[in-house]
Amino acid sequence: MTNIPTRPARHFVSEKLSITAWSDLLPYYQDLSQRELASVDELKQWMRDRTELEAILGEDQAWRYIKMNIDTRDDVLKEKYTFLVEEIMPHIAPFDHALNKKVVESPFFAELDQARYKTYIRTLKKAIEIYREENIPLFTETAKKEQEYGSLAAAMTVEIDNETLTMQQAGHLLKGVDREKRESVYRVMADRRLQDTEALDTLLDELIALRQRIARNAGFDNYRDYIFVSMGRFDYTSEDCMNMHDSIASAVMPALNDFEDERKKLLDLDDYRPWDTTVDAMHRDPLKPFEGGQQLLDNSIACFQGIRPFFGECLSTMKAMEYLDLESKQGKAPGGFNYPLYEIGVPFIFMNAVGTQRDVETLMHEGGHAIHSFLVRELELNEFKSTPSEVAELASMSMELLSMHTWGKFYQDPEDLKRAREEQMKGSLDALPWIAAVDRFQHWMYTTEHTAQERREYWNGLMDTFGSTAVDWTGFENTRSNMWQKQLHIFEVPFYYIEYAIAQLGAIAMWRQFKLNGDEALDNYISALSLGYTKTIPEFYKAAGIEFNFSKEYIGELVAFVQKELEELS
Repeated sequence: MTNIPTRPARHFVSEKLSITAWSDLLPYYQDLSQRELASVDELKQWMRDRTELEAILGEDQAWRYIKMNIDTRDDVLKEKYTFLVEEIMPHIAPFDHALNKKVVESPFFAELDQARYKTYIRTLKKAIEIYREENIPLFTETAKKEQEYGSLAAAMTVEIDNETLTMQQAGHLLKGVDREKRESVYRVMADRRLQDTEALDTLLDELIALRQRIARNAGFDNYRDYIFVSMGRFDYTSEDCMNMHDSIASAVMPALNDFEDERKKLLDLDDYRPWDTTVDAMHRDPLKPFEGGQQLLDNSIACFQGIRPFFGECLSTMKAMEYLDLESKQGKAPGGFNYPLYEIGVPFIFMNAVGTQRDVETLMHEGGHAIHSFLVRELELNEFKSTPSEVAELASMSMELLSMHTWGKFYQDPEDLKRAREEQMKGSLDALPWIAAVDRFQHWMYTTEHTAQERREYWNGLMDTFGSTAVDWTGFENTRSNMWQKQLHIFEVPFYYIEYAIAQLGAIAMWRQFKLNGDEALDNYISALSLGYTKTIPEFYKAAGIEFNFSKEYIGELVAFVQKELEELS
């Protein structure tokens, strides 16, 4: 029987709190601001009280965001989220700054366990350093602008065979074996995306201007340098990112171009076009691992159970609590995410499943995040539970690869299972150049004055380096020039993307360790995730039994390992 967690008793905030106005929260922030602290124990209790308040507020915000994304057409849901962003969050920023200063200026601050609190302390000090009151209204304005991307993307539907499809549903048709049908679907999708090119260009121009103002107010030359500090990137630099891009270009692209050349040969095509890149190279119909969200979830629970029973229990708990919304539908925002809910300690998974192998991979990915949430739920502070993305994405991307040996729950046919694993292995490398291109694009965008046309020209240059040499884009040059517009991160969470490449490399290393050491690797995985953010990123990776390494040589080793696994699968 599934054990359903209950919300812990509150010690500081009223059990009856309902956030309908800033006045509902003000007394708690005033208490924290004005409370006298007479010992290190009182400082620690104060920190726990602050964590409780922030967990409650964060969970309230999470539910508003989740519900708004499930149905973007519901204006009431949108208004509830917008109310929090516009009417509540601006009041909190000054208090957060004052509370951060209260911690570091306390005479008992030095008595905190410096080893345990070191990541918390360095984050706190940097937040104080970059805080500017004049940025508060700009954050609000930026958050409102960022919402516009989700609305534009969610409204993108296409008519195919007299049926209205979301872009995710239409994209599934690109795996069909009928090449003429694939081309017609691709053309419809490309035309639909191009309809919003100008609107998305304008939106990004506005976002860049707002973000650059925020950075300059805080004393930075550009938003890139500001966001590295704001995101707490203490363990690597922008130069390290550039070096990683170059390493990926030299160590990964040759392997991927070989894969694409082989696909073109197997498809027996003289011209290899954008609509040929996802169809099965052996002309087999798309894999059909499940029918409907319920089967996807049940089979995923069985997969996780087969790796470690605890992993299956995590998803079973979420199922019992109805903390998942898995299937694609009209009006639902694109993408997928696992949203931590720090008060209850059980996360929520949102995604857009349409019945593909990619959906299986997505739930494995978000399920990895969910397991991480369960493993850190008892940690003392929210800051310990909120791990940097390089850590969080290692949890999720590793699970995509670690789970492959239990995918028989989805595939009874050994050939289908082999095919799914092959797609996953190649996919673990395939994402890296795209991530590098998107990250490099953003470095350039925020350090270079440019026009929308110059953006397209720069992106084309990146595609020459990080795109397939096999694909013929003749007639679709505009589509290629604007491909970056489908990347949500550029609009909504700038610079949050290179973490996926860092974590993907870590995940391949984690999988290699699992192939070599079995249960010992799983023990390392669980032990590392349980640390939360109480260690630096290099320390975390070491605890997981892998390297935090961006070199061409190391990345080359991991590529060679994947190639070897693919050869053995053949």
